[in-house]
Amino acid sequence: MGLNCGIVGLPNVGKSTIFSALTSAPAEAANYPFCTIDPNVGIVNVPDERLKKISEIIVPAKEVPAIVEFVDIAGLVKGASKGEGLGNQFLSHIRQVGMIIHVVRCFDNDDITHVSGAIDPASDIEIINIELALADLSTVEKRIEKSAKQLRSPDKDLSKKANTMLPVLEKLKETLGQGIPARTLEFTDDQLEGVRELQLITMKKQMFVCNVDESGLDGKNAYVAKVLEVAAAEGAETAVICGALEADIAALETEEEKQEFLAEAGLEESGLSKLIHKTYAALGLRTFFTAGTDENRAWTFNDGALAPEAAGVIHTDFQKGFIKADVYHCNDLFELGSEDAIRRAGKLRQEGKNYKVQDGDVMHFKFNV
Repeated sequence: MGLNCGIVGLPNVGKSTIFSALTSAPAEAANYPFCTIDPNVGIVNVPDERLKKISEIIVPAKEVPAIVEFVDIAGLVKGASKGEGLGNQFLSHIRQVGMIIHVVRCFDNDDITHVSGAIDPASDIEIINIELALADLSTVEKRIEKSAKQLRSPDKDLSKKANTMLPVLEKLKETLGQGIPARTLEFTDDQLEGVRELQLITMKKQMFVCNVDESGLDGKNAYVAKVLEVAAAEGAETAVICGALEADIAALETEEEKQEFLAEAGLEESGLSKLIHKTYAALGLRTFFTAGTDENRAWTFNDGALAPEAAGVIHTDFQKGFIKADVYHCNDLFELGSEDAIRRAGKLRQEGKNYKVQDGDVMHFKFNV
């Protein structure tokens, strides 16, 4: 399950500042390129008011939220695909994540240098996209050479697979050679299986984060407009965040202080909280809950998962020995006030192996191993 996101962008766009605010982890941040050489990894709780409400009704010994992993990857520059700026090392880290969070600088500040000498979001995005596409092109070209040799293999299955994949690889080569991401292409299910084996960076979903100053939080500055235009063309999600403001919020010690700060700034929710929710949804992830006096926990599952698959998220034995699940929706708990009331109202259901789990379900699994 893709629970991790790589934060990428040019040097000095605010990646490490946003990462530090997200995770409250001491990622290095400095006014020079490549201050982050090894990727910082942070585990971030997914804010979910539903879990808090469940715990107000079913009081547990502990509460465990769902999580998303963020990886802060050092700044890429033009030529990264050829090793410029330690590019090969950084690109290898990107291959390991499930989604790309592309941070774009959308603020003016003479004290913070820009690697290209001028702020141009469209150009900045293009540099990153081209470098990622060229890195994938190298992978595809190597696979074409390998597949050409496999065509002559005595192993019929291997030669058949190579024969099927070669046209796909050639199409990928042409597209990537133009600096266009592989995700823009359409593939059959069989072709997609082969393409996934390549672990192409540009097959990953991408979300753009506009890093603005406080005056740009309304998302109406010219830099943000350029990012929105590019995102619309790519069919990508966007988020507008003031990294400096989020860092100030993250530095506050208590939740009460953070809420007061947000209220004074005229914000209902932090930008990072919105980013986490958008990321979680973009990865196709949903949440079900288990509740009891020992523990209330939010569990992550892939949208469309059936009940046994959800059970397997907790433990593989739950999936292997799945019998049934007692299910109700958390909204029923909020409305009726207790599990006993849910039972009396006929809202508690017994679901079998073909039940498609819904976001917000509270589930009690029955299994036998």
